[in-house]
Amino acid sequence: MQPNNITKKIEKQFNAISKITRQIKPLDELVNTIQSAMLAEPSIQFGNGNIFKKGYNAELDSYIEAKFSAKQWLEKFQEQERINTGISTLKVSFNSVFGYYIEITKIHNSKVPPHYERKQTLTNAERYTTPLLKEFEAKILDAEFKIQELEQHLFNGIKTKILEYIEPIQQNANALAQLDCLQSFATVAKLNDYVKPKIDDSLALEIVDGRHPVIEKMLPAGEKYTPNSTFLDCENEQIHIITGPNMAGKSCYLRQTALIILLGQIGSFVPARKANFGLVDRIFTRVGAQDNITSGESTFLVEMQETAYILNNATQRSMILLDEVGRGTATFDGISIAWSIAEHLHNFVGAKTLFATHYHELNDLAERFLRIKNFRAEVIESNNRIVFTHKISAGSSDHSFGIYVGKMAGLPTTVIARAGEIMSDLERNTFNDNEPKLFKNSSTVAAKNKKINSATATNQLSIFEFRDDILRDKIRSIDINSITPIQALQLLEELNNF
Repeated sequence: MQPNNITKKIEKQFNAISKITRQIKPLDELVNTIQSAMLAEPSIQFGNGNIFKKGYNAELDSYIEAKFSAKQWLEKFQEQERINTGISTLKVSFNSVFGYYIEITKIHNSKVPPHYERKQTLTNAERYTTPLLKEFEAKILDAEFKIQELEQHLFNGIKTKILEYIEPIQQNANALAQLDCLQSFATVAKLNDYVKPKIDDSLALEIVDGRHPVIEKMLPAGEKYTPNSTFLDCENEQIHIITGPNMAGKSCYLRQTALIILLGQIGSFVPARKANFGLVDRIFTRVGAQDNITSGESTFLVEMQETAYILNNATQRSMILLDEVGRGTATFDGISIAWSIAEHLHNFVGAKTLFATHYHELNDLAERFLRIKNFRAEVIESNNRIVFTHKISAGSSDHSFGIYVGKMAGLPTTVIARAGEIMSDLERNTFNDNEPKLFKNSSTVAAKNKKINSATATNQLSIFEFRDDILRDKIRSIDINSITPIQALQLLEELNNF
């Protein structure tokens, strides 16, 4: 970028910030009122004497002094009365029945001042009170209530004063919120190497080396996040079918794409090397698995309800993230529903979609529909171990590595070994070329077309066996070159009644 262009860009940004700062009103009078009245960190409750500054209200100060300095006041009062009366044994005390009192032995009765009021007569002493002591006693006994009452009254006065400035306060709050938001955006972008996205009216989405803004900050020290690029449009690459094993990064990739779009549209720079995309009206997600027990709704029902909402409300400008849709039911049902959803999004909705799935059968969609492309989470397999690269690339995956993930999770070795044997048996089964294309890649369906060989096999049908094996054998035994038309019709009738 040329120096002049950089200067113009800086001036434009500075002018935008200056426009916001000019909206802020100083409100010096209100600020001085609050600062002169209230402590910097006031109590959140009335009655503690810790809201207003000393000297703000003399009456409140006296009650606070009475509550928190009673002992010192009594000691000072007692010393003063001893001096005034000349009675060195004069004592100021308190009990729950008579309250505060001055006790003088009878030997000093002649020295008792006339303003002393007799309160109680004892065998060897008299107890008195004075107007000042009674006033102090009333303040002590009622101090907490009075403090609470006064603090609330004074605080209401402050609030009334603030109400006079409510409009400029709200204007200041709005301006400061904008500055705070921009400052946060700028700080995050600078510290984490974000870039400015280009947002236009197109229907395309291009993210180069995108990153997940949260996960990249949670990685262990020294470990770098693996960036991934995304390109979607509504003409050539509307839907990406993403396959690959668990823990390979599919879900993270979906979420980072949505977060980059969201950050860009709220005005933030984004975690990527480059980002250009058209305005998105809504981001729809169907991720995770959660049931609603209190309403009697299963995980699958909740999943279907959320998917239905997406299909009924998405537009061509929407961004849709689907993660393992259909997994909550039987395999065939799940594949069929996932397939149909992808078709509907392609043929009727037109929204940009990232569809992560374990159903490898969905890879066939790319051969049937123009705007559906296959992608996979790359995995390196070596010496019966797998390494997740967390890289998303073009192509399809035909292996879920579920057994490896189970091993990582700590399943018993006997379970892992037996699972490997079963998988080998299933994968050895093959399909007849006439099988429907939709299920060509399904090892589960393939297994259902063959019996599992066993030394103890009986005439009982295997759980993987189709009941049409005899019919297929009958058809294969027909020599179509040696039968007459009449024989063919008879054979057809026979097969129809089989």
